[in-house]
Amino acid sequence: MPRNSLLYFLILTVGAIFIGRLFFIQVVDSKYRQNPLNNSAVTTKFAYPDRGFIYDRNGKLLVANQSSYDIMIIPRDVEPLDTLEFCGLLRITKEEFLKRYHRTKNYSPRIPSIFVGQVSKEDYAYLQERMYKYKGFFIQKRFLRQYPENTSANVLGYISEVNEGLLKKNTDYQLGELVGYQGIEKQYEKVLRGKKGVSFIQKNRFNKEIGAYKDGLYDTLAIPGKDITLTLDMALQMYAEKLMSNKRGGIVAIEPSTGEILSLVSTPSYDPKMLVGRKRSKNSYLLFNDSVKKPMLDRGLQAQYPPGSPFKIINALIALQEDVVTPTTGFSCYHGYKYGRGGFMKCHCGIVGTPISMNTGIYRSCNSYFSNLYRRTIEKYDSPAKGIDTWSNHAKSFGLGNFLGYDLPAGQKGLIPDSSLYNRYYPNHQWKAITTISNAIGQGEVLTTPIQLANMTAAIANRGYYYTPHILKKIGDSINNDIKYTKPKYTTIDPQHFEPVIDGMYNVFEIGTARGSKIDGIQICGKTGTAENFKRINGERVQFTDHSIFIAFAPKDNPKIAIAVFVENGYWGSRWAAPIASLMIESYLNGEVKRDWLEKRMFEGSLEEEYNKQLEIENYVAQKEE
Repeated sequence: MPRNSLLYFLILTVGAIFIGRLFFIQVVDSKYRQNPLNNSAVTTKFAYPDRGFIYDRNGKLLVANQSSYDIMIIPRDVEPLDTLEFCGLLRITKEEFLKRYHRTKNYSPRIPSIFVGQVSKEDYAYLQERMYKYKGFFIQKRFLRQYPENTSANVLGYISEVNEGLLKKNTDYQLGELVGYQGIEKQYEKVLRGKKGVSFIQKNRFNKEIGAYKDGLYDTLAIPGKDITLTLDMALQMYAEKLMSNKRGGIVAIEPSTGEILSLVSTPSYDPKMLVGRKRSKNSYLLFNDSVKKPMLDRGLQAQYPPGSPFKIINALIALQEDVVTPTTGFSCYHGYKYGRGGFMKCHCGIVGTPISMNTGIYRSCNSYFSNLYRRTIEKYDSPAKGIDTWSNHAKSFGLGNFLGYDLPAGQKGLIPDSSLYNRYYPNHQWKAITTISNAIGQGEVLTTPIQLANMTAAIANRGYYYTPHILKKIGDSINNDIKYTKPKYTTIDPQHFEPVIDGMYNVFEIGTARGSKIDGIQICGKTGTAENFKRINGERVQFTDHSIFIAFAPKDNPKIAIAVFVENGYWGSRWAAPIASLMIESYLNGEVKRDWLEKRMFEGSLEEEYNKQLEIENYVAQKEE
């Protein structure tokens, strides 16, 4: 075919394709012809639904809605206006006006966008009388969150305007629309949000609204979001927050028989009302940039701490399962445990020379006993690598060292070391049981979060299994029956090995390290813990006051609550964590607290001086290095 003929053929072919496509769009396919958005004389208005309410397990209202008003803009309809006057009404600068105008126009000249959000009722009444002067702008009602109580901010999360990243991923949202961030608001956004309605308004040639487009043929009604009920017990939650006043740390309480989270506390926190309204942006900046108190950090889910002595319970169970000891096997203690070339781990159990059995080792928290027990476990195998991997797999079966799969968006994995970790630390593989001996007492490389320790405690209370922790109880009237949360997960420890360990935990309260927190009439099983607290500052490893840790469940038989308490810089476990845990148990099981003297000491007790001292040391070390 001649070159000229080929060129004509290509032109005719491409032309035919374009003509055919135009014919299809304009004649055959009605979606473009009928879409109201393609009609320049039609205005789109959205009706935002009520967001679902949030309740606690007993029906107490945690989150409701309140009316709010947004100044909306349709950029293509905007006519010349007195910018300075309009900016004065909205309390924004001219620069802000231009920035917002160009932003919304670039997003869409036809679709309404929020120009100024969350206008107060007082401002709304004033603005409504003057909006007729500003073409292309109108006021739209929507709902913001309302919090009856100042509680559980980290659990509930907050709502804020969608960012550009989400707009690109999800076309269901428009610029300026609100979406859940963090906590419950984020996790159950689809349930709580509902579905917005839309109406198309016909305009005449004078740009005046004259009625519904095509008699409302394309209009849809807003569908309210669904209410949800959480597993939280708000009375217990607020009590725990009060006990943690002027302290930093996390508390998690779980119902062992279901895995339902009864309490999830992180302190210091913030008033959820701070992230509502037009002051939200300013408050958000302050909260997220507080690098000292870190109120936006959910310590119950995200803070990773060495578990300290509560981890000894896991080592006891592993040793029994591996058949390297029996409950009556005895080890002697001489103020500590000697290992390697001059290595010595101090112990304050108070028993010197006399062989210590497992029960005594638990309730006296003997470091020597658990160092011997751990070493036997690792050295049972031909190589330390095989021994540590066996030990690690047992520990991980309690949900440690990994995400638990709970229904909240935040979390950290923690760490249960295995041979691969130590092979990286020691490339020549010259490591053995005594190299890792700190794991025996919950120090070393072991890291856990409060929710992991609470779940571990629930597994012990159940004598070998747990349910994945979760915080959703109901959506509307429908019970959360997700098999993920109703199917038990079994540990690698046989059930018969739990009783001697639980007896030792019971004696922690009866005659051991937590006897000062004993409750008359309630059989509690627990374990105190004190974890060393180090922080690396400009390459220097600095030691601060130890963390106070405690785990417990009650009653001993048919347990109703399992709990883990971390109090940062709280000295030893019996000083802060154990009393707080026992008061929560007493309040939850008895409905009242009779030990008002202990309650008063926890309410009024403060560690702020300790935190200020730590901050001074951090600043000093940082300046010294500079």
